[in-house]
Order: sequence, then structure tokens, then C-alpha cells
Amino acid sequence: MQTSQKHHSAAGLHMLYPQVHCSPQFQMLDNNNNAPSKESFFTLESSGTLPPSYDSPSVSITSSRTPFSPQGSHSCISDPHPSPENVYGSPLSAASSYVYDEAGVKSKIRELEDSLLSVDPKVEEYSGFSPAAGKSWNWDELLALTPQLDLKEVLMEGARAVADGDFATACGFIDVLEQMVSVSGTPVQRLGAYMAEGLRARLEGSGGNIYRALKCNEPTGRELMSYMGVLYEICPYWKFAYTSANAAILEATAGENRIHVIDFQIAQGSQYMFLIHELAKRPGGPPLLRVTGVDDSQSYYARGGGLGLVGEKLAKMAESCGVPFEFHDAVMSGCKVEREHLGVDPGFAVVVNFPYVLHHMPDESVSVENHRDRLLHLIKSLGPRLVTLVEQESNTNTSPFLSRFVETLDYYAAMFESIDAARPRDDKQRISAEQHCVARDIVNMIACEERERVERHEVLGKWRVRMMMAGFVGWPVSRSAAFAASEMLKGYDKNYKLGGSEGALYLFWKRRPMATCSAWKPNPNHIV
Repeated sequence: MQTSQKHHSAAGLHMLYPQVHCSPQFQMLDNNNNAPSKESFFTLESSGTLPPSYDSPSVSITSSRTPFSPQGSHSCISDPHPSPENVYGSPLSAASSYVYDEAGVKSKIRELEDSLLSVDPKVEEYSGFSPAAGKSWNWDELLALTPQLDLKEVLMEGARAVADGDFATACGFIDVLEQMVSVSGTPVQRLGAYMAEGLRARLEGSGGNIYRALKCNEPTGRELMSYMGVLYEICPYWKFAYTSANAAILEATAGENRIHVIDFQIAQGSQYMFLIHELAKRPGGPPLLRVTGVDDSQSYYARGGGLGLVGEKLAKMAESCGVPFEFHDAVMSGCKVEREHLGVDPGFAVVVNFPYVLHHMPDESVSVENHRDRLLHLIKSLGPRLVTLVEQESNTNTSPFLSRFVETLDYYAAMFESIDAARPRDDKQRISAEQHCVARDIVNMIACEERERVERHEVLGKWRVRMMMAGFVGWPVSRSAAFAASEMLKGYDKNYKLGGSEGALYLFWKRRPMATCSAWKPNPNHIV
């Protein structure tokens, strides 16, 4: 392989390991409802107006049974994902009254983006190699050193070469990576295999094709359903979404005789099996439940049929529980949904659920149509009783390539480690589940740009600003939701933890926030 003049020598090579940065205490409830764990997180002051400073005392948001009070703490998890409320003062409470300044909020978003993208501390953590002056890489020598190399550093060097347009060096590092990664190895080795594939796909311009192949065509629908089931059972990420959102929905619709839930990622309808079961217990008899499910091609392919299969399954469950039930389908992408597709009628308490789906909607950075905000404004016009939003706590939407690469490495390293705690490394089902249900997202974030990049995660702070712009105000996730989630986590590894900030519920793997559940109501004082 031809070497570039930019290559560095393997002589004088040394690896620098990322440092863990500590901060004031952020106390959380562990998954056994034991005493608060003493993990360290960056926090802000817990009451009053938040100053534009990151110095704060410790804050406790945990009691013996519930992670935080209904009012929510004004602390904020700010490492490693800065939130807009950290910079712009305290968020609005549900009862606040204000004149909405859309231009001002958009300006704040731009300032936030500049702050997030100017200097990425995670990129700075990876200092890379120390080359010998005036020499180029000897790839044979570097390959011989692979047992001594830090895989994350080699991944970063490959990504830097790609970002710099130094394709010869990038290919050289990819060849080195192929000797270091394994789909049945350690968590970082397994992740490295897919990230190296993402780098190669970016160089070859094949990321979109790989994503579509992994997403739709392979494996068969029955096999894909099985792989999804494996992840559903061994990781709590989806159960966290279902459990916390259901608890919020039940509380928001207490006493209502007719409830209409609109779900933009209904998948197999598993969430509503649990909801129906809980509604059947309501004193005085269950309400009429109408569910509108929005379809997507992946779910259609996995279940081997249309939304009718979901409706039939839920109808049987409702009948067995004595819950009056109606099902309405909207067979289309969420980008195409209009009011008439949702089956909304007067007299129903409407709830809208976005479980790990809103980040797929293209925003203003992708197209002038800005389907993400258009959909939120449409939902606002329905006058919903509640909107539940569950998303991965990761910042990849508008980040430039190198920052996005590091964020993907950091986030999925934690996810692969959490999967590793549940299944042996040579488990074939786990390997297939990671390949077909996780790897495609990683490849898409690394290899694709513009419209082809559909995995566009945002941290809760940015979702908060977006929801406010659309006319919503945050509504604290209740004690019942936190308790239900903590009970669910008892069946999983002790390194899963719950935390809370600004009324939202966080799911952690060790020190890393993985997902958030937040609830929103229309702001009556919002001025368009």
C-alpha cells in the first residue's frame, strides 16, 4: 500500500489513555432501590435561576423509593452533554407565563450549537500518537505492534485521517484495525469492528447501501424479530421507554373515559399490552382505549405483515382484559403524517408517544421542509393531554464528522459493555443481534451525510429547546413512573441506574447517561 507523506513513524509511538473527569456528586437510585449510589457527575445548582457557570454544590434527587420529586430538581447532567438550560437560565415550569420569542430561542440554539461544536472535550481526550519527526508510517511494523496498541486510539487516528482527507493513511489504519477487532471479542473490539466498517464505507461512499441492506433486506423477517427480541430481553432500553411512558400516560389520563394514544413507533405493540393490563385494573371499570399506530418499513418487515397484525393482537388482549378497544393505523412514514391520518375525534384525551423515533425525522439541518418541527407543531395543534418523548442521550445530529465519531464511540462503548454483561461473548444470538440491530445505526452515523444520515440523536437539552419552540412546556415525570422504572431494572445488571434532572428520567449505564424519558404538555401561553 502506498504511504502518504503525512504518515508518522511507529518508532517513538506511545498511546495516551482517555482520562475520567470527576465532578460534584449526583446521587442516583440503584436498580434495587437501595441507598443512593455515590457516582460523580457534573451538576448545576438545584434551585433558583441557573447562572451561566458550571460550578455547583452536590445535589440529591433520590429518596428511599423514588428518584426525584414530582416538581423535579433544577440540577442538570452537563457532562458530557451540555444542555441549553445550563446556559440560558432556569427552564419554564408548567405554570409559568411568558411571551414566546421564537427568534430569540433560535438564536440561543445557534449559540448552543457553536458552544457544542467549537471545542469537543471528548476529541481532546484522544491525544493520539507521538510520531518520530521526519518519518512516515511503516505499516508492517505497526501491524506487528497491534497487541500493544490502544484500540480506541487507533480508531481515532483512522477517523482523523478520514476527516483530513488523507485516504491512504485512513486505509492503512483500517487495515491495522482489522487485525484488532472481533465480533466475538471484548465490547470495544466488537464496537471497533462496526466502526471500522463505517470508516471504510465512508471512504467508499457505500454507507447508505450498507444501512439499507442491514435495515431491510437481511436477515429474514422472522430472524430479525428474533434478534430484536434478544436485545429486548437482555437490555432494558426499550422496557425503560415502555414502562416510564406508560406510567406517565396512566397518570395524565386518570379519570378519563375515552383515551386515544398516538404512537409514532408502535413496532410490535408490546407497550400497549402492558397499558391495557393496567387500564383493566382501574376502579369503576376501564376506559375506552383507542390506539393509532404509525408504521415504518423496518417494523413491517420484522413482523412479516402490516399494522393489522398489531391491531389484532392488541384487540385480543383488550377483550381478555375487558377493556373496550379500537385500533387505527397510519401506514406511512412519520414525515408524511397529517392530521387526517391520525383518527382524532372530539371527546378523547389524546396522548402522543415518541419512543426512540423523533430523531429519525429530518430537521432544518437536513432539508427546508424540517419535518421534525412540522410534526411537533402538528401534534401541538391536536391539544394533547400529554406528549412522551424517549430518546438516546447522545449528540450526533449536527456535529461535524470527527466529533460525531467520538460521540458514537463513547456512547456505543457503554452500550456494548452493557450487552456484554448479559450474554457470553461467543453467543451467536448476541452477535447477530448486534450486527443487525445496532451495527447499522453505527455505520449510518459514521458513513453517511445529508439525507442518507437518518440516525440524528440529540441530547435532552436540545430537545427541550425544540419542544419549547413548538409550543410545549415540560411536565415532570412522576414518582410512579420513576418507581415503575426502578422496579423494572431489578431484573438487570446492577450497573444500570436511574437519575433525574429538570423533571426528566434518565437511564444510566454506570456513569454514562444512555436514555431519557421526558413529558410535555401544550403551553397555553405560547404565542406563535
